[in-house]
Amino acid sequence: MTTLMSAAELTQLLEREFPQIDMGGEFVIEAVSPMGAVMRLKGQDKHLRPGGTMSGPAMFLLADVAFYVAIMAQIGPQSLTVTTNLNINFLRKPEPGDLLAEVRLLKLGKRLAVGECFLHSPGDDDPVAHATGTYSIPPR
Repeated sequence: MTTLMSAAELTQLLEREFPQIDMGGEFVIEAVSPMGAVMRLKGQDKHLRPGGTMSGPAMFLLADVAFYVAIMAQIGPQSLTVTTNLNINFLRKPEPGDLLAEVRLLKLGKRLAVGECFLHSPGDDDPVAHATGTYSIPPR
């Protein structure tokens, strides 16, 4: 099984459809694979919360964008795919710096996609957060 879109094509899609997402400066698609994706958030001061750890909203955004990338890689550029549910459990405090999101799609149907995402610091496999998400795919 192969993907319908490459990391470069997905980056162009996000830059075109979601200019508020800073691709390259803030978010980087590390890899796409059948039923999965890996995305990096380049940690910056604006992503920190009091106490000097990565903020919950930054981690939530990373998980949401990574899910979207994983789905688009499988189904092609269907920009009207939307998040219908995203649940995140924060497991431990992440250190300041980059975070990786590893998404695995569990179900990819005609109308819904469901998956899970683990967030961790590069070089540390222990997750700092775990998210599950459901996305609505528009009819073709």
